[in-house]
Amino acid sequence: MAQAWKCAGLRWAADGPVLTWVGGRRSVLARGKRVAFGVAEGGVRTCVGARGHACPVRAGVTGRSTGARCEECARLDRAHSVAADTIADDPRPYHVYLAWFGPGLVKVGITACERGSARLLEQGAVCFSWLGRGPLMAARRTEELLRAALGVPDRIPYAQKRAVRAALPESGSERAAEIAGLHARAVALGGWPEALTPEPFRGVDHAGVFGIDGAERGSAAVAEVAELVAGGAIGGELVAAAGPDLHLATERGVVVLDTRLMTGWELLAAEGEPCAVPVRELRRAAGVQEGLF
Repeated sequence: MAQAWKCAGLRWAADGPVLTWVGGRRSVLARGKRVAFGVAEGGVRTCVGARGHACPVRAGVTGRSTGARCEECARLDRAHSVAADTIADDPRPYHVYLAWFGPGLVKVGITACERGSARLLEQGAVCFSWLGRGPLMAARRTEELLRAALGVPDRIPYAQKRAVRAALPESGSERAAEIAGLHARAVALGGWPEALTPEPFRGVDHAGVFGIDGAERGSAAVAEVAELVAGGAIGGELVAAAGPDLHLATERGVVVLDTRLMTGWELLAAEGEPCAVPVRELRRAAGVQEGLF
C-alpha cells in the first residue's frame, strides 16, 4: 500500500512556499513543479487538534472547512491567541502594517516583529508597509485607531483576494500607490499611543515572489477547489502561489487550491490522474481582463 502523509499546512520561507507534513517532512514548492496527490477511497478527514495537541476524540470535520478543527479544538486554539485578542501579556515587540491585496482591498494588522514579513506572505499580501513598532497593546490600540480613522478592515476574506488577482496593476509603483496614500494619512493622525514608534513608508512588493508580476503572470485562474473528497485527486504544474493558495495548471485550466483544505486528510502520491475533486467557478472582480493572471 502506498504511504500516506498528513499535511500540516503551507509555510512561507524566504525563498518561497513550503508544504509541511506531520512528522517534520517538508516539500519545497518551486514554480514549474508538478504538484499531485489524492485521497484514498474511504478516507475520512479528522480534526487537526489545537495548539500542538491532537484532538482527543479524532473528530471528523467537513471537507469544506479551512480550519480543519472540531468545535471544541477551534475554541481551545483561539483561547490564547493574539488574533482573537485573548492575550495581552506577550512581551515581544509588534509591528503595525498596511497590506494591499488588489485594487480597493487594503487592511491594517499587527504581527510580531520577530516574524518579519512571514505573516504578510501567509496572508497573500501583494504589497505592504510597516506603520509603526511597539508593545502588543500599543500596537493593538493603533490598529483599532487606524481601522476606524482610515475606514479599512482588519480582515479580508480569501475569496475576495483571489477575485482581484487578475486585475493587479503591472508596475510595483502602481500597486503601492494605495497604501502609500493611506500611510501618509495614518502618520498625520493624532492619538497614536506614545509607546508606538511610527515608521516611514517603505513599500515591499511580493508579486514577483508569488509569480504574478509582469512576465511571470500565467493564464487566468478559472476555478477553485471547493473541497477534497475520498477517492478524489488533483494534479498540475504550479504556476503561482499566494498566501495559502496554489495555482495549478490542470486539464481544466488553472485551478486554485487553498492548501488549508488539505489538512486533516491522509494524502497519497498521485501521477497522471485528472482533476477529480469538486471545483467551482472562480469569482472575478468587476472589470477583470481576460488573459491576466
